[in-house]
Amino acid sequence: MGTTMKNSPIFKEKKFHPEQPWFVLNTSHYFWQTNATLPEISHFYSFKTSQQATLTLAIPDGCVDILFDCHPQFPTARICGTTLEARNAYLSEERLYFGVRFSAGVIPDFLDAYADDIPDNEFNFLDAAPQGKTIFSRIIEAKDFSSKITLFQQYFSRYLTRKNSRVTQSVIQEIHAAEGNVRIDQLANLTGYSCRTIQRQFKHDIGLSPKIFSRIVRCQSALNRIPDAGVCSYGDIPYELGFSDQSHFLREFKRFSSTTPTHYLNQITAQHYGQRLVDPQH
Repeated sequence: MGTTMKNSPIFKEKKFHPEQPWFVLNTSHYFWQTNATLPEISHFYSFKTSQQATLTLAIPDGCVDILFDCHPQFPTARICGTTLEARNAYLSEERLYFGVRFSAGVIPDFLDAYADDIPDNEFNFLDAAPQGKTIFSRIIEAKDFSSKITLFQQYFSRYLTRKNSRVTQSVIQEIHAAEGNVRIDQLANLTGYSCRTIQRQFKHDIGLSPKIFSRIVRCQSALNRIPDAGVCSYGDIPYELGFSDQSHFLREFKRFSSTTPTHYLNQITAQHYGQRLVDPQH
């Protein structure tokens, strides 16, 4: 079993790789795997919270997650819509978790909720997917990370995700390509749909406005860039991602991550962020 640093080619496979850095920094180990066989899934992850993990923040990533608490006596699972700003994820100390992160903008069809009720909200997995009782038990009982992944992929392949309209598919593609640095009028020019159609259909499909989704992607893009840029050059990121000025970037980043870029860089450097990302296949 080896470690994979953040500048590894595997992190470059997708234009948009949603991250939850405070999950990684508050764990004693963190496993991840990006090669899901289902394109609707961004990646799987597993971690054990440390004894010192008194506060673990979830940050906006545009994704729906299913998070299994694998406690042997009191297991639970919750479906989490993307947060809209940094907030407490309410993880228990010294507990093993297994997570499924769907691709940004993808909603599992077994979730019985309107799209605009999902962001910044959580649902009990067994309430939202009563047909998943058996797979819930099997995932909790599975002894290793790979087995949990296989079980979930076998289960999920029987169900469909909600199919986004062509409008929304095109808009998501353009927002990712622009790393979130794109306006609604530019999206209209790029996709050929009117601003009104884009706003209405996008909100209907994924529960977020194109503007909010773009802001999430842009801040995640900044988060991805900071470790590679380093302290000497991360000051170029606001310009590269189209923030109006440094102050605008700092305000957005702090609302998004609950810290400043400098503090974030210091944290991931001091706590060896990259070495915490363990790919079991390597």
